[in-house]
Amino acid sequence: MTRRGWLLFGVMCLIWGIPYLLIKVAVRDLAPADLVFGRTIIGTVLLLPIALSRGQIRPLVARWRPLVLYSLVEIAIAWFLLSDAETHISSSLSGLLVTAVPLVGVLIVRLRGAQERLTSTRLVGLLMGIAGVGAVLGFDLGHITLLSMVEMAVVVCCYALGPQILAHRLADLPSLGVVSGSLAICAVIFAPAAILERPAHLPSTSVIGAVLALGVICTAIAFLVFFALIAEVGPVRATVITYVNPAVAVALGVTLLHEPFTVGIGLGFALVLGGSVLATRPGSPSSSRPTVAAEPIGPALPVAEP
Repeated sequence: MTRRGWLLFGVMCLIWGIPYLLIKVAVRDLAPADLVFGRTIIGTVLLLPIALSRGQIRPLVARWRPLVLYSLVEIAIAWFLLSDAETHISSSLSGLLVTAVPLVGVLIVRLRGAQERLTSTRLVGLLMGIAGVGAVLGFDLGHITLLSMVEMAVVVCCYALGPQILAHRLADLPSLGVVSGSLAICAVIFAPAAILERPAHLPSTSVIGAVLALGVICTAIAFLVFFALIAEVGPVRATVITYVNPAVAVALGVTLLHEPFTVGIGLGFALVLGGSVLATRPGSPSSSRPTVAAEPIGPALPVAEP
């Protein structure tokens, strides 16, 4: 990788590691629907004009059905449930649980009947990942609720399923067009709920700052930087940020929000991270590229931003 590639890589690891912290701050005063609307409308305002100027919206019209489905799964449902879950659990824990996305992605590929062989290495990786999630839940049972765990389970499934929809139904469409179109769809969906659940009083400065940072930095700027990273180092290397940003989320939650760093988080993170790496390793030269979860961006490029 070039020096520019390393710089872009580091920036993306940070940008997509801080949303968990910002979400935790924002939900102190805002309902999850308000937060998701704020993020999506800011991202839409900043990215949609660029996509329109490049002619990347018109090709989406013929695929509006899979685009709507992708928008619901990858953004609307996932972002809403993640925000709601963080009203009950720490940002560190939510960031750690999202590391299970690649594991679920592997299972989805298997359930779809893919011919790629489940090697012993991948099987060990899956078992390690399951053990890691179990370690988190076992050691931190007093810090979580059943509802929040169900919500996070759905979030993980959404982040794993979204790239599958993207790869099989939208892969040939312009990347920026898909992203900006999805954000616009979700902004429209959440607008009525955001109006009904709007806060009675002006949120604190920290909450307003968190929403602006989520929309501007973690959504609009993040996508533009990520596209540049893909162009510089390729899609496969770019997806490695998936394994780094949860560590950033845990570190920020512990240092800035004074969240506890428990035995479960330490052990679980190591197991889930190691399991994800093993479970998504290529089986053979002829095997298809492993599904890695993170923000879905380009042709057959599954990557999930929180």
